[in-house]
Amino acid sequence: MDLLFLPKPVQKDRRVARFAFKSYYLPKQGTVQHSGFYYIGKNTSHIEKLINIYKRGYASEWLESAKTELKRSLELDKNMIPEAIICEARFDFAAVRNFMQFLSQHPVLSSIPFILDGSGLSEKELDFHKKNTRPDEILFLQSCDEKSLQSKILFLRKVKAGGEARASRAKIEDRVQENTHLGHFFKRLFDIVVSAAALLILSPLFLLIALAVKLESRGSVFYISKRAGKGYRIFSFYKFRTMHLDADKKIRELTHLNQYNAEASGPVFFKIQNDPRITRIGNFLRNTSLDELPQLINVFLGDMSLVGNRPLPLYEAETLTTNDYAARFMAPAGITGLWQIKKRGNKDMSVEERINIDIAYASKCNFVTDLWIIANTPSALLQKENV
Repeated sequence: MDLLFLPKPVQKDRRVARFAFKSYYLPKQGTVQHSGFYYIGKNTSHIEKLINIYKRGYASEWLESAKTELKRSLELDKNMIPEAIICEARFDFAAVRNFMQFLSQHPVLSSIPFILDGSGLSEKELDFHKKNTRPDEILFLQSCDEKSLQSKILFLRKVKAGGEARASRAKIEDRVQENTHLGHFFKRLFDIVVSAAALLILSPLFLLIALAVKLESRGSVFYISKRAGKGYRIFSFYKFRTMHLDADKKIRELTHLNQYNAEASGPVFFKIQNDPRITRIGNFLRNTSLDELPQLINVFLGDMSLVGNRPLPLYEAETLTTNDYAARFMAPAGITGLWQIKKRGNKDMSVEERINIDIAYASKCNFVTDLWIIANTPSALLQKENV
């Protein structure tokens, strides 16, 4: 069953690259686009499900014919490749490995996520493929709804694009890693000493705040959520609770109040001026930044540093995986940072401006810069805006 997609050819530079499998014309850099799907197998119900999602694609019954068709489509139209390749697991293990090697060695096709359909496999067979075949993902198409399948493929494409993003971040990485051992040693030592001392000295204040939070509204004293820090590392993030219970579930209802442009495409941050979910005690804690004190625990544990870029909720971090934005995650997560002392509480700040400030810190972060930021933090603690 062939569902060939051949978009209208466009004129390209005739630049030739030669590899062992064949010589072919490479598309002009930056012109490659992903569209449609490529299914390898005979399951018509799976193919129909993919057609409902992508409307266009190609299906081949055998791996070798898939190789031939992928190379042929590159020659006929050098700017269009599938969004994903989905392969049934019924093929011989060696043949699947050989096909994956073909993809990984190709300068264009290597960017396509390779998904193995595990429908009908036993636990033993699944474990064997996970350890030996190692596809980008193993899914069960028979039980996977269309929305989750599309989301998973989009996520895998972002992960695959991460390899390209590393090159664009190379210069920042070099600057961050200058004097790595000595600089990191002093930064970490400073974090441990200061956070331990602060936790001990401020323990009576912790008890008073905990009592106030508990008396005003039911629920936990602490707000614990998953955040993305340096290198997209996920950890449990601690704050004093400043909102009513289940505040996170009301985000969609309040999207229209977001001070950042939530309707724009691209990265999204979420902040509301005079947020109705915040308690009276919570409003005071936020305006005085006392709600941030439990993050000293994160600093002591090594999840964060005293100075760095703010750790982001996962729904914000997942919008910052492109080449232009991922560099902000080269810096450690911090309680205070360049953004806090420059623009904290500024309702007119754009998403791009905030990200650029984070990237600026990531490109020049060092112990001396951290001391300068700490020295300027007290004046930024008292916010002018209730956000």
